[in-house]
Amino acid sequence: MVTIRLRRNGPYVIESDEVTVIDWEGAQYVIDRRPIALCRCGASSTKPFCDGTHGKIGFDGGRDAKTIETEQ
Repeated sequence: MVTIRLRRNGPYVIESDEVTVIDWEGAQYVIDRRPIALCRCGASSTKPFCDGTHGKIGFDGGRDAKTIETEQ
């Protein structure tokens, strides 16, 4: 099971034993640490990964996530 947590004004944190990150050109990233933090502020110098820049720039993640109804 994969769990994705949004940190308030921070990154998306992916908690799972097995994660493959593939960019838009098909390149795969090998990640040897867990959890994996993906940039949400857009200012990371290590995109798509978080480097903590959100704290330096005062990133505001906005409102809380809304519940989305899905078809079952």
